[in-house]
Amino acid sequence: MLKICNICHRISATDQDHLDCVQKRRVELENEDLKNKIPEKIDLAKNPGDIGVEVKAILEHMARQKESD
Repeated sequence: MLKICNICHRISATDQDHLDCVQKRRVELENEDLKNKIPEKIDLAKNPGDIGVEVKAILEHMARQKESD
C-alpha cells in the first residue's frame, strides 16, 4: 500500500512516513526545544554559577569564536 509522507509530501513505499523524514523532524524539534529552554537556563540574576551545561558550552564556543576573529 502506498502512502504520502506527511513530512515531505512524497510517495512512501510503506504505509508510514519515511524514516529519514521522521528522524530529521525529531532533530528539528529537539533543536527548537533547546532554543526555547536557553532563556530559562541563563537566568544570571539568581546565581551566575548555576548555569546549565548546555549554556556553558554555548558561551565557551562563542568566546572561542570571538577570540579567533
